Amino acid sequence: MYPKDLRYSKEHEWAKVEGRRVRVGITPFAADRLSDVVYVELPKVGADVAFMQPFGVVESVKAVSDLYSPVSGKVSEVNEALRDRPEIINTDPYGAWMIVVEPRDVGELKQLMDADAYLALIGEQRS
Repeated sequence: MYPKDLRYSKEHEWAKVEGRRVRVGITPFAADRLSDVVYVELPKVGADVAFMQPFGVVESVKAVSDLYSPVSGKVSEVNEALRDRPEIINTDPYGAWMIVVEPRDVGELKQLMDADAYLALIGEQRS
């Protein structure tokens, strides 16, 4: 459920390095906590994002939450399918990625957690 090849933030985003790009989404834990996602606000292609700064918003029937970028850089892709079908975040958090970033400093990802550390974090939060 939490792939070992991804990096995870304490704000519950995941990051997957794909060559010179980083694909970003929210974790199954976050999707489950949000419950039924009804709206996602994402940046435009070409927008700049900054490490651990908000890049968008996800709204569910329970709450509105900021989305945080796990890496600084320029947005090269946005998952347009989420505009019309935001609920796919609940059923497929990894397939329902949000943005792809061309990072300025891929080294920032070293500040994120690996899968084991993230599982320990959410284990603590489930208590």
